[in-house]
Amino acid sequence: MAKAVIIKHPPSGMLKTGYVGFSWTYLFFGPVVPLVRGEIGVGVLHFIATLFTVGIWQLIMAFLYNRQYMTRMLTERGFVLADTADRMAHARRKLRIAEP
Repeated sequence: MAKAVIIKHPPSGMLKTGYVGFSWTYLFFGPVVPLVRGEIGVGVLHFIATLFTVGIWQLIMAFLYNRQYMTRMLTERGFVLADTADRMAHARRKLRIAEP
C-alpha cells in the first residue's frame, strides 16, 4: 500500500502530497494518473507503452510509478520532504535517499 508524505517546494511554499509504495490508483487508472498530476509527457508515454504491451506495462508500473514520481519531484523540481520525522524516514527508505 502507498503511504502519503507531504512534500514542499521551498521557493514558492507550495505543498503537495506524494506517495511511496504500490499505486492502486495507477493499477486501475494507468496513464491517467500522470496526466492528473500534471505530467503530460509522462502520461502520453505511458499510454503508448500500455497500448503496445496490451496492459502489461500498467501492471508493472503500479509497482514503480510512485517511486519514479517522487524521485522526479525531489531531484528535478526542487521539492523537499516536509512531513513528520517517521513519515520522512519511511519515504527516504523507500526512495533510497540518504539522511540529510
